[in-house]
Amino acid sequence: METIHVKAFGTTAPEANLEQMNIHRRTVTPKDVEIDILYCGVCHSDLHTARNDWGGSKYPVVPGHEIVGKVTRVGSEVTKFKVGDLAAVGCIVDSCQTCSSCQQDLEQYCLNGFTGTYNGKDKHLGGHTFGGYSEKVVVDEHFVLSVPENLDLAAAAPLLCAGITTWSPLRHWNVKEGSKVAVVGLGGLGHMAIKLAKGLGASVSLFSRTPGKTEDAKALGADEVIISTDEAQMNAVKGKFDLIIDTVPYVHDVNPYVATLNINGTVVLVGYLGPLEPMLHTVPLILGRKSVAGSVIGGIAETQEMLDFCGKHNIVSDIEIIKMQDINHAYERMLKSDVKYRFVIDMQSLKN
Repeated sequence: METIHVKAFGTTAPEANLEQMNIHRRTVTPKDVEIDILYCGVCHSDLHTARNDWGGSKYPVVPGHEIVGKVTRVGSEVTKFKVGDLAAVGCIVDSCQTCSSCQQDLEQYCLNGFTGTYNGKDKHLGGHTFGGYSEKVVVDEHFVLSVPENLDLAAAAPLLCAGITTWSPLRHWNVKEGSKVAVVGLGGLGHMAIKLAKGLGASVSLFSRTPGKTEDAKALGADEVIISTDEAQMNAVKGKFDLIIDTVPYVHDVNPYVATLNINGTVVLVGYLGPLEPMLHTVPLILGRKSVAGSVIGGIAETQEMLDFCGKHNIVSDIEIIKMQDINHAYERMLKSDVKYRFVIDMQSLKN
């Protein structure tokens, strides 16, 4: 298969900095869309994969799965996009498209394993896929999304991961006007959960350990902030919430949040991967038909629904734009939560 050379930023080892490199992209097949990348969001998953924190990283790693850009070429059978269109790519660039999950537009739960935008199995060129820290990307049109023209393109990039990761549980648990939603943690995911829940008409609370975040949370649309280390404040919201979106990315005690669920309420974990410590107490679950659940990103149809919703309600991420060359410094800042609330790379900096 013919390929094109593309400038990218990636790393060759867990302890190495990201630096400029050349990668190959396939030339468009009949079903493919080629996108000139304008902006790419920076996600914690990028850093974890670059540093092999989860194991299984294949090097060189070129991260990036919050991609927005402009269509530069389309294959002969492409019907949804034309040259010049705004387009986006999230965390998935392929799936089997035949299993029961894919048939239900749940490609994120593909029973044969979806192909990640980076570090996935590249069935066209062999080897593994490379992400959005690059000039261009070539993706099957089924996995390419349309971006509403009215949205700020840079600020729309994080919708492709932080946005859909919080939108999917809001939709699955049927959040609507009058729903009572709480969010645990105010970072890239948490700030999007507040904006999207508010957009759906819910009353929204933030659980935080830091009183200093109250003003920020209210500016994003939160109706109240509950300091989770304050026993009186936690007692005051016992039995209150229909849905709690827990975005905290490290091990923590989920039991105090279960106590704040109403009958049939659910805590959904979207940030943490691993065993729960301390363990979950089942008494409140059984006596209140409460649930602790998990959710990951969203399918392609649901992601498009989210983008259209954001277009209608003018919802985007709060971002700080960086140059591609500043990515290593941005990773260090991200580890200290020193960003409100998502870094976005201006890819023009790579092309210069």
